[in-house]
Amino acid sequence: MAEGATEAPAESGGGGDSGAGALERGVAPIKPQYLTTKERFHEFLEAKGQEKPSRETEAGDPGGNDLGEPEAKRIRLEDGQTGDGRTEDGQTEDGRTEDGRTEEAAEPGEQPQAQKRARGQNKGRPHVKPTHYDKDRLCPSLVQEPATQCAFGARCRFLHDVGRYLAAKPADLGPRCVLFETFGRCPAGVTCRFAGAHLGPGGRNLVRQEQGVQAPPVRNGLDKALQQQLRKRQVRFERAEQALRQLSRGQLPGPPSAVPEATEAEGAPAQDPQELGTVAPASGPVQTCGALTDEDIVRLRPCEKRRLDISGKLYLAPLTTCGNLPFRRVCKRFGADVTCGEMAVCTNLLQGQTSEWALLRRHQCEDIFGVQLEGAFPDTMTKCAELLNRTVDVDFVDINVGCPIDLVYKKGGGCALMQRSGKFQQIVRGMSQVLDVPLTVKLRTGVQERTPLAHRLLPELRTWGAALVTVGLGAAGGGDAPMAPSHGVSPPAPPPSLCPPARLSVCPSLCLSARLPPSLTSAPGPQLHGRSREQRYTKLADWRYIEQCVAAASPMPLFGNGDILSYEDANRAMQTGVAGVMIARGALLKPWLFTEIKEQRHWDISASERLDILRDFTHYGLEHWGSDTQGVERTRRFLLEWLSFLCRYVPVGLLERLPQRLNERPPYFLGRDYLETLLASQRAADWIRISEMLLGPVPRDFVFLPKHKANAYK
Repeated sequence: MAEGATEAPAESGGGGDSGAGALERGVAPIKPQYLTTKERFHEFLEAKGQEKPSRETEAGDPGGNDLGEPEAKRIRLEDGQTGDGRTEDGQTEDGRTEDGRTEEAAEPGEQPQAQKRARGQNKGRPHVKPTHYDKDRLCPSLVQEPATQCAFGARCRFLHDVGRYLAAKPADLGPRCVLFETFGRCPAGVTCRFAGAHLGPGGRNLVRQEQGVQAPPVRNGLDKALQQQLRKRQVRFERAEQALRQLSRGQLPGPPSAVPEATEAEGAPAQDPQELGTVAPASGPVQTCGALTDEDIVRLRPCEKRRLDISGKLYLAPLTTCGNLPFRRVCKRFGADVTCGEMAVCTNLLQGQTSEWALLRRHQCEDIFGVQLEGAFPDTMTKCAELLNRTVDVDFVDINVGCPIDLVYKKGGGCALMQRSGKFQQIVRGMSQVLDVPLTVKLRTGVQERTPLAHRLLPELRTWGAALVTVGLGAAGGGDAPMAPSHGVSPPAPPPSLCPPARLSVCPSLCLSARLPPSLTSAPGPQLHGRSREQRYTKLADWRYIEQCVAAASPMPLFGNGDILSYEDANRAMQTGVAGVMIARGALLKPWLFTEIKEQRHWDISASERLDILRDFTHYGLEHWGSDTQGVERTRRFLLEWLSFLCRYVPVGLLERLPQRLNERPPYFLGRDYLETLLASQRAADWIRISEMLLGPVPRDFVFLPKHKANAYK
């Protein structure tokens, strides 16, 4: 089955019966009574579900041109090229480059123009910042409470007349303000797009005295004083420089004779930002306040570092763009145990970029949380690790050695580090020396498809100082992947620790047996993504190779990652001996996957329940990004990016064979109600319609194009 998704002839059009007897490769097996054509699908949505077309002839015509991959998604064969039906990955699958304008899409019968296979990212897409929709902005000095005098005076480019601003302000998007109901006060004040819920006479912002003003429960913000010091390069990195000097001389980093930060101790990663740029020189006496303790002058040995037990827990992978804080909150509700922030570039963090530091924010519900760093050189990575060790509250720091995109790879970062073992070793050793929390590594199998490298690096990583590794896989050698059993074969029984005694109404914490010595269960391990850079997502994950890596990494725990979309997939993955599983795209398609794994069942979730999940996401987004125009449009943008993955989910009640697999694309189908059909649409215009159900109408000239070319079409 590993090659099945990539060998389907592109011109076949998916003809024939989609029943169990003649399943098309790479297409989800949906019951015939729900199947339809592209034209009928969009006619039904345009009619807004008032009249449901007859299903007598929806199973396809004898020509076989209706049930396969949507016409706009078919691959046009070029001269001498073999048909290559890609899996449904968001980065490498073929697709359209049309945008999601609010105008109607092209006519259903219109044939797409001949073009080459679209793949990769929409690098030329129109990137409209949320500030574009808020041109007549009110001066921040009037928004904050109490109002202050504007420091720019007549040179200020914002409005200072509240009455004029309210007269030109668009209508409210709803009668309820999430921030006012949650915290008792809305920081956006008169600029809130739901201001009617908390504005008093004269535009005064109301406060609920009985509830009290509660601060948003988010940590790891960027202090203004620290940002200025970073921009002026006034922050000194004594420990990092000492470790780098030792590495340059070929010595293993050892404990320094004295630690400049007198307040730094285990369990207290935060330090006053005002003191970051005034660290005493290493040659002079260390200035301390209060009693001098061993922790002030003696570095922790590796065995004394804070330990973290995540063996057997469900790990939500760091996901660029979609793995934001509101999405992580949704996954935590459904049972994710470990979360990690989006990939942050170390050089941007060292420069004090606000947008990059925003990726480090942590919500109070994230009880086990880490951040992921990307970099190509030991000096910047080690200094960034020391900076984070002082300023942010995290349980672990992860090194990204799996990013396959050219922007990162060509600079020597991401999976390019697997071929630069010297630099890789210096990065791991240097970061491990300056961190007081565990250091983890996320790998791919390698760079080239037929030349895996992970099994060679894993034995070295523990001696370098890594505590855990995650490996993400791709099918190697062209063999069938064990994660996709043939039809009619019963899925393997879950490990004993995955079998619940009864149906659980509340998701408990998952405890999977990792079969590790007791002395090692407290330490996290590596993370392996089961694909090479060359494969991207065009083949199934090779869990047999992960099993080999488990033996190579022993006794260091290893997490596996790749193609997990059901509890059967998780059970099968645990049988390879991994310490736990990391879930990435599966969580984007169905964030309730964590509940299914813990309760060992398939959840036939209704369309209204899925819409409630999206509504919760928008509420979390407004809390995180704000409820003014910029915050609403930023929330909408991330919601639309997520919808580009959610549309690939096929409801359990519509499937002919369980479970759905990650490499299977859904054909056109009519759901059990209008909302279920709308959520299955692959058009950006329909995603915008869903966002308007939750966030109100979009601004004039609103344009949305998904990040990946394969994720939408007209």
